[in-house]
Amino acid sequence: MQYQIFVQSQSQQSFVASVVGMSSVTTEGKTEEEAISKAKLALETQLARGKFVSVEVNSNIESYHPIPKRKYAGILANDYSFDDFMEKLTRIREAANLEVDI
Repeated sequence: MQYQIFVQSQSQQSFVASVVGMSSVTTEGKTEEEAISKAKLALETQLARGKFVSVEVNSNIESYHPIPKRKYAGILANDYSFDDFMEKLTRIREAANLEVDI
């Protein structure tokens, strides 16, 4: 099997190597080659202690569906304060439009 190793220079004498997809396998070395070699050994050790297993997931599980905005349409239809609010909002908008026009 092949694995990708991400190598990053920390300084001129320090390199970090991480196995992509396996966050627990990260090593350091004085050279890039040393860091890669240590990462390879750490990966081999990790794989010797466990194994990869494939599982099937039921795709018929209901997924999350956000509540449609229509659900709230008309929610304030019988709220007497809504008309007052709309009138005040209209006056605020008209005043703001006058200020922009000037």
